[in-house]
Amino acid sequence: MPPIPPLLGARLDGRSAGPSAGPSTGPLDGRFGDNPDGASGDASGDAFDDTFDYTFDDAELRTARAALTQGRRQAARSLLRHTGDDWDRRGHRLTVLAREPYAAAWASDWLNAEPGSADAAALYALAQVQRALRGKEDPGPAREACAAAAALAPADPTPWLGLLRLARTLGPEREVLGAFAELRRRHPEHHHAHHLLLARLAERPCGGRAAEDHEVYDLAELAAAEAPADSPLALLPVVAYAERHRVLAVTGLAPADPAACGHWSGPRARRILCAAFDWWLEWEHDEHPRRHIDLNHLAFALSCAGRPAEAAALFRRIGRHATPEPWSYAHRDPRAAFQTARARAAGH
Repeated sequence: MPPIPPLLGARLDGRSAGPSAGPSTGPLDGRFGDNPDGASGDASGDAFDDTFDYTFDDAELRTARAALTQGRRQAARSLLRHTGDDWDRRGHRLTVLAREPYAAAWASDWLNAEPGSADAAALYALAQVQRALRGKEDPGPAREACAAAAALAPADPTPWLGLLRLARTLGPEREVLGAFAELRRRHPEHHHAHHLLLARLAERPCGGRAAEDHEVYDLAELAAAEAPADSPLALLPVVAYAERHRVLAVTGLAPADPAACGHWSGPRARRILCAAFDWWLEWEHDEHPRRHIDLNHLAFALSCAGRPAEAAALFRRIGRHATPEPWSYAHRDPRAAFQTARARAAGH
């Protein structure tokens, strides 16, 4: 896959990122992840409780997490060993494990017992990142832990995912672009990395361009076009539209209710939604570890665009696996927003 070209002078190789955008003013990546356990309800999605569970339907991950909360690391060790170089799954599993409140202490013990373990180092690094994002520690130790994990496993993009999560919220834009470049060099289709990049670039000013001409849309469409036909990156343009509305709403340039602002009614938005829904019908992958995030984005977009029949099909696939993003954007209650949109789709 050829590299993404520079955007407004920003080089994705991280050497010349142009003027710093400063720390992100958007929501923390994973800010609903302090206690992501316990999603419940039947398979039709009739209910979920007060927290969101990012394990989704990964039973092995759920088992490993439960064991880790009891101080037993063997299940996590086995899980990560068998995950191998499925980089999207490895990144997702480690991120979920790292959200546990005592993950850093457990990973530190594991690393002391097995100093050369790349899995222990990666878990410790991502747990330190999570602590920094929660404001419990300075980001410096998290960056050092990510660098140490990267040195143990140079081909693994996951330590760079930790650095990208930090930079997306706490760092200048040049750090975002540099970490993304390293991730993309190791895994060009890294799902989580592309979502983080779009979230940050959506916060760039529009620069006098028309509403549907923001550069984040251009980058999302380019990345989707360059990915293989069956890649879930095909849905990146939908993600970009959701991220841009988040920014517009937070800055007062659009109503907080995305269905009330016409954001999804323009010709480009309609084209993107049609292409995304068609892709989902043909290519949806049941096995992708983050597919429920994509499903929630597409259901959100279809709901906002007034396409309840298509949204209803997505809600059936989502079942009980609701995600806070993008339902929480513009400071909305994600559970209420999800339930309202699902009820409207069911009654169309």
